[in-house]
Amino acid sequence: QVLLVESGGGLVQAGGSLRLSCAASGRTFRNYAMGWFRQAPGSEREFVAAITWNGGNTYYVDSVKGRFTISRNNAENTLYLHMNTLKPEDTAVYYCAADTLRFQSGGKPYEYDLWGQGTQVTVSS
Repeated sequence: QVLLVESGGGLVQAGGSLRLSCAASGRTFRNYAMGWFRQAPGSEREFVAAITWNGGNTYYVDSVKGRFTISRNNAENTLYLHMNTLKPEDTAVYYCAADTLRFQSGGKPYEYDLWGQGTQVTVSS
């Protein structure tokens, strides 16, 4: 069973940066499409970014394009989300997710079958 553990969240001022990490156990991480989602209080879980199994393609929600970068290190079984120019509306719990059935996945939560526990990101104005 693969486990996903996020880290790197915290409190940051608007305009600041954070790097989220998602450490995966198990040797098959390199075969999985991966994604980041976020959920603010009272809101549905929202797609943020996705990356194919080999890092060859990345996808972003429009609101984070040019500010966030998703990347992965398959040798270290780790997924990253580099977040720059953070805004108060980026405040949410951020989750990493794995689609263990496909090399490339989409932007819907139901497409992912493994989830981490989440890490809180709070951006103050």
